[in-house]
Amino acid sequence: MTEERPGAAEVVDSVLGALADPTRRQLLDLLAAQGEATATTLAERLPVSRQAVVKHLAVLDAAGLVSGGRVGREVRYAVRPAALDTTARWMASLAADWDRRLANIKRVAEAAEQEQDPGSARSD
Repeated sequence: MTEERPGAAEVVDSVLGALADPTRRQLLDLLAAQGEATATTLAERLPVSRQAVVKHLAVLDAAGLVSGGRVGREVRYAVRPAALDTTARWMASLAADWDRRLANIKRVAEAAEQEQDPGSARSD
């Protein structure tokens, strides 16, 4: 992994594991749109039970993607962006590494092509 912060690999692994499930991605989308919601409110918008939503929220919470806070008798969940930010930075770094590698391959291929046909590179 190209991230230099300690523990970043574990955060990324946990986030990617949590986001592998489409229901959890839907929950995250709903929370991002609503700002804050209870498991009951979220279950009303999904084709799964409230108990299933609570289990999915526990996985998202363990990955650092959401947090639940008690308000009276309800637990309201909200998105926590820090783990997503860490994962996005890792993905951007990975993409930049691949871009550099592809640019090197292109440079090598163009150089090999010019060596085979040195006259084609001249335009005069």
